[in-house]
Amino acid sequence: MDTPLRLEVIVGSIRPQRFAPVVADWFVRTARARPEFETGVIDLLHTPLPPDLSETAETERFRQRLAAADAFVAVTSEYNHGYPASLKTALDSAKHEWRAKPIGFVSYGGLSGGLRAVEQLRQVVAEVHLVSVRETVSFHRARTQFDADGSTGNGAAIDAADRMLSQLAWMGSALAAARASDPYPG
Repeated sequence: MDTPLRLEVIVGSIRPQRFAPVVADWFVRTARARPEFETGVIDLLHTPLPPDLSETAETERFRQRLAAADAFVAVTSEYNHGYPASLKTALDSAKHEWRAKPIGFVSYGGLSGGLRAVEQLRQVVAEVHLVSVRETVSFHRARTQFDADGSTGNGAAIDAADRMLSQLAWMGSALAAARASDPYPG
């Protein structure tokens, strides 16, 4: 594909004193270094989607961003073995805009590194017809994994990000071509 794929990174946590921006900023820098992608950020803290899923101007703008995207990455924390309610609201606020597009996950947390949240998210994204890629980036005890500049020396996470982005590029290109030639029947 000659044109870069549009990748939207969705920052899921909206809690006060959240660590999400550190993890998301690192990942966005990593993605923007890849020529296959044109990368944007949808920070749910600054995207006030109504929890009752009512129709608003913000919801429509959110859906337009999703519709224009070829692939997604959700940056998620883990709260009580699950993912943030704001991320669930985001997934439920759209329908057709998600369909037949790939999604990857960057998770962070304590001992589990957010992996329990990712396992739950895989079930939800399948229901909205997103295709999750195999590779996941995970930061266990995340606050200890980044320096003051927001960089990490975690080789496993760096390698996982590279593999995940390669999977997203392949899947994003294949699914974009398929959607263009034969609209998804979902």
